[in-house]
Amino acid sequence: MGNIKRMFDKAFKKQAVDLYLNGDMSYQSVADKLEIDKNQVRRWVKYFEDEGILGLEEKRGKAKGLGKGRPRTAPEDPEEKIRRLEAENEMLKKLLKM
Repeated sequence: MGNIKRMFDKAFKKQAVDLYLNGDMSYQSVADKLEIDKNQVRRWVKYFEDEGILGLEEKRGKAKGLGKGRPRTAPEDPEEKIRRLEAENEMLKKLLKM
């Protein structure tokens, strides 16, 4: 089985970012203090600098863009649907006669 990914709330991420940006602490020293990976701190700082506080929101499990979620099929033309159902009906009638 794979590793379970830890999730951190926005307040924790903001604390890590603040420690790095406001203090004389390096990525490694912030990571050591909060017991997380230094690359995680680096990512959070980058997200915060690029997007502000919204960059620290959890992004896993959220679809992006207009086509969110599973793609939908194009709606079937009503006349085409009638023809398909009539053909299906005829096939079932033939199967019942066998």
